[in-house]
Amino acid sequence: MTKVLIKGAGEHASGTAHRLFRAGFTVAMTELSRPTAVRRSVAFCSAVYEGEIVVEGVRGVGYGQDLRSHLSSPLFGLDAALSGADFIAVVVDPADSLKERWRPDVIVDGRIAKRNLDCRLDDAPLVIGLGPGLEAGRDVHQAIETQRGHDLGRIITSGLASPNTGTPGVIAGVSHQRVLRAPAAGILEARRDIGDAIEAGEILATVAGHPVQAEISGVLRGLAHPGLPVRLGQKIGDIDPRGDRAACWTLSDKTRTISGSVLEAILAAGFLPASRRAI
Repeated sequence: MTKVLIKGAGEHASGTAHRLFRAGFTVAMTELSRPTAVRRSVAFCSAVYEGEIVVEGVRGVGYGQDLRSHLSSPLFGLDAALSGADFIAVVVDPADSLKERWRPDVIVDGRIAKRNLDCRLDDAPLVIGLGPGLEAGRDVHQAIETQRGHDLGRIITSGLASPNTGTPGVIAGVSHQRVLRAPAAGILEARRDIGDAIEAGEILATVAGHPVQAEISGVLRGLAHPGLPVRLGQKIGDIDPRGDRAACWTLSDKTRTISGSVLEAILAAGFLPASRRAI
């Protein structure tokens, strides 16, 4: 079986895992012990908090650092656990040690950290990076463009993806105003839930007692996990001005484009799935 390890289990990493799993690849993901993803309803990192999550029909199961399932006895290795499994494993692995134990055929850095945290060309036969900061040919074998626009999803075999602009993508004509950021350093406390209809001026959460206020009306599409320690200015939420509640629980067009490019890159490199899954 072709084994794919995806670093990070946020929105775009999860969309990639979802597509590869459905195509028949064996997929494991790694995460921090306290993931910071905003779009938790479509991110497999939620399995770290909740034990498991289902994203568009695909189940993710959380594992602790000792590879103990929340559902079963201690595992002796992921190969046995994932052979023919009907889920994606999400392993808490801040030390990035799983790649040495599991020895994947493909590694995808889906953290979009905008810099190289720990990727090397010899980490796996094929190493792919999402977004800026990872240079194809030096840090990774291939990089995937993640910036919205004409080149979104482009497979880069030499050089870098577009640099980070610091500007959120435009949805229904709205950019910065739709993003919620921490007004202080401290613990995030939620007052509203993902999927709630909200009005401009409404207080959606607090951080260290400071209110997080909506600048626009719409639907709360994403909010970091309540109780998460956050830093000043950290992105902690996302408002969709289109007001479509269903979009809160489905993968975005951007995510689907990126994941399709990763699948293409893996297949073009000669790695084939064990089987196709009918889901």
